[in-house]
Amino acid sequence: MSMLAKRSTKTASLGERYVTNRQGQRTGVVLSLKRYSRLMEDLHDLAVVAERRNEKPISADGMKKRLHKRGLL
Repeated sequence: MSMLAKRSTKTASLGERYVTNRQGQRTGVVLSLKRYSRLMEDLHDLAVVAERRNEKPISADGMKKRLHKRGLL
């Protein structure tokens, strides 16, 4: 940890922990691995949605046919 980011503070209500510099400014945040993993999954999901936003929608029946054809249903 750098000399400027030595201290951390905790907010009791949400269990948030911040790394602060010597002036007390927040410079980082400490997350549990579980929370970090969930955030990364959400970020991935949003990237997939953005990537596919221009695709034509497909009906539920159309998707079932596709899955049957691929042997997945």
